[in-house]
Amino acid sequence: MSQQKQSTTEQINNLIEFRQAIYENGLTDYRDAQFELIDALLANQRVNSFAELSLSPLCKRGWASAYMAIEAGNQAADWLKGRLMEQLPASGVVVMAIDTTVWPHPNARTLAGLVYEHSPTPAKGKHIAVKGHVYSLLTWIPTRGESWSLPVASARLVPVDTAVEIGVQQVKTVCGEQDSNALLAVVGDGKYGNHRFFGPLRDEECAVVARLRRDRVLYGPPPPYGGRGRPRKHGRRFAFKEPETWPEPDIEMHFSDERWGQVRLRAWEHLHAKQDAETVFTVLRAEVHRQRDRLPDPIWLGFIGAAGFTIQDVWLWFDHRWSIEPSIRFRKSRLYWTLPAFQASERCDRWTLLTELAYWQLFLARDLVQDQPLPWQKAQTKLTPGRVLQSMGPLFAQLRSPTCPVKQRGKSPGWPKGRKRSPPPRFKAVKRGKKLEKSA
Repeated sequence: MSQQKQSTTEQINNLIEFRQAIYENGLTDYRDAQFELIDALLANQRVNSFAELSLSPLCKRGWASAYMAIEAGNQAADWLKGRLMEQLPASGVVVMAIDTTVWPHPNARTLAGLVYEHSPTPAKGKHIAVKGHVYSLLTWIPTRGESWSLPVASARLVPVDTAVEIGVQQVKTVCGEQDSNALLAVVGDGKYGNHRFFGPLRDEECAVVARLRRDRVLYGPPPPYGGRGRPRKHGRRFAFKEPETWPEPDIEMHFSDERWGQVRLRAWEHLHAKQDAETVFTVLRAEVHRQRDRLPDPIWLGFIGAAGFTIQDVWLWFDHRWSIEPSIRFRKSRLYWTLPAFQASERCDRWTLLTELAYWQLFLARDLVQDQPLPWQKAQTKLTPGRVLQSMGPLFAQLRSPTCPVKQRGKSPGWPKGRKRSPPPRFKAVKRGKKLEKSA
């Protein structure tokens, strides 16, 4: 995707081409009904249930077709992922964030693959265990500090999978399918800061950055072999909470940042975890807002594959990761990702992909709409996803829907007489833990 400023005509043609391509190649069965659901999401309609989306003027096929689009519709997921990959820059550094989120299903009994997972609450720093589906999201973050985070690959975790295992598969797939000269820099939070994530990706042509716990203990390279006994695997102990165990940093840097004030970075190379001496990575300690009297807690990062880049670049890559959190909240609250109560897990996956395609269209339309703030909102120069969604109405006059005209099919015959109704199978949610991971 070109980074140069395009004209309005080129931008709107790109959006029309994107819509036409996903209609013709990305959506297969019930493509018209699926595409109208995407347009209904972009209409910024306030709804309280999935069925109310069919009341949108852009959804011309009625509420029954909306349900059929999710129950019997099909999507070319692999083709769509390739199409989304084509939107990424062809050069430079492409920063991608990986994280998991929960789709709560507190009252569901017919959904397979439900687990109990910790989910954040409105209270700061508080989490509760909820029953639902866990999705692993790999997203592209085009600009640091903005709330745009474009989904490229998403996967629903089954109970025997872990977030790290699915994340490794997603990163390997995206790295393997990339055919440009850009460097992929994948950033993750604390759940990915371990040898189980760094190890399988150390031979991939991408950079991996993840946050490390502040109580970690790592080890340096082993000393030379002394000629007797088994060669040592571990060298000097490096404990994050014990500064006396830190040697002189291999790299140190000071700079001023508009968001974080005075920043001090120190890096130690060739460290590894006790569980895996072959996975060697660099540890970065970041201290921010050093101009304040009371300093925030330092941040520890681990990274691999950043040859040719400075530790300041690595720090800025990780600072991109914030954008994935507001984007997840936006998709849940404004694109109604987690609103429907479907009776099959596969239907949840289809709806997830439709919300992702709607989000991408908002991104492609961000320079085509004019900000229309509500009376209590401030005007914006760089529009957020919510502001673009709020201003999409006039743009639909220029966008031609590729869907076919509605055909009248008469009255439905209803349920055949004499056929018995069998209740759907019931499933119990799984409590994940160390025992389940070991048995798997």
